[in-house]
Amino acid sequence: MSFIPAGEPHPDLLVGLETSDDAGVYRLSPDLALVQTIDYFTPIVDDPYDFGRIAAANALSDIYAMGGKPLTVLNIVGFPISKLDKQILADILRGAAATVREAGATLLGGHSIDDVDPKFGLAVTGIIHPDDIWTNAGARAGDALVLTKPIGMGIVTKAIKEAAASEESQAQAIQYMAQLNRAAAEVGRSYEVHAATDVTGFGLLGHALEMVRGSGLGLRLAAHSIPILTGTRDYAERGLVPAGSKRNRAYVEPFVDFSSDVDELTRVILADAVTSGGLLFAVPGNMASAFVSEQKRNGMDLTAVIGEFTEERGGRIEVLP
Repeated sequence: MSFIPAGEPHPDLLVGLETSDDAGVYRLSPDLALVQTIDYFTPIVDDPYDFGRIAAANALSDIYAMGGKPLTVLNIVGFPISKLDKQILADILRGAAATVREAGATLLGGHSIDDVDPKFGLAVTGIIHPDDIWTNAGARAGDALVLTKPIGMGIVTKAIKEAAASEESQAQAIQYMAQLNRAAAEVGRSYEVHAATDVTGFGLLGHALEMVRGSGLGLRLAAHSIPILTGTRDYAERGLVPAGSKRNRAYVEPFVDFSSDVDELTRVILADAVTSGGLLFAVPGNMASAFVSEQKRNGMDLTAVIGEFTEERGGRIEVLP
């Protein structure tokens, strides 16, 4: 994102563009700051209502990843109004509204344009105390890396588009993509979180690399510990890998050291472009077991410790089997 002009520095801009974080944070007073983000994309599942739910959960996730509470949202809509049934748009908006209500946020309105292809997302404003902000840059040596949702969404949704996905894998992917990261963030606020981010379009390796660069540390990942959606390996083996996942892999590979025992499919999946993925937390290693257990009790059922931050290999990721 270096091509985006940073503008003049401001003393109340607490989180900006510098570390490619999930949202911007602007201080309003000593006790209150705004957290702001925006995200939208084209449909990735067949059902319009589910697409609305997923798009809303995805946009709200950035607020949770900063440790904030979502407050208000605005819909962003592109829709070919003369080509598609208006009920499709109505169902997208209904699905999003249901997720916004679940998050406890308020829908203020939005903006729409007549577009060639349907697109939908949200601009979200949240609040946070300036002393309670999570960024992706604060991990410490010895911290465990915890992931709260499975990966593989990009590959599974590619299979859905190609009518190749099983009902089981479709249902599981929709379940996790539509699941808010609210519970994961609420658990996190009860622990000592040194860094956090969510896993979205840059994939697990891409977002982990941002954490590594922000901290100046190295990261050792255990591939066997990483939860993966049902069917992902099979679809990847059949070549159902989206272009975004391939670009992710090309970008991260110069900074990743794969063990020779990590197979090709695993390497593909770890770079998969995720929609509405889980949160990545850096927490003290001695808290990790209790942290994972509490996440599971609060509905994040596939939460797992997937790695450890180290002083060795600064700025690099080592992937073990």
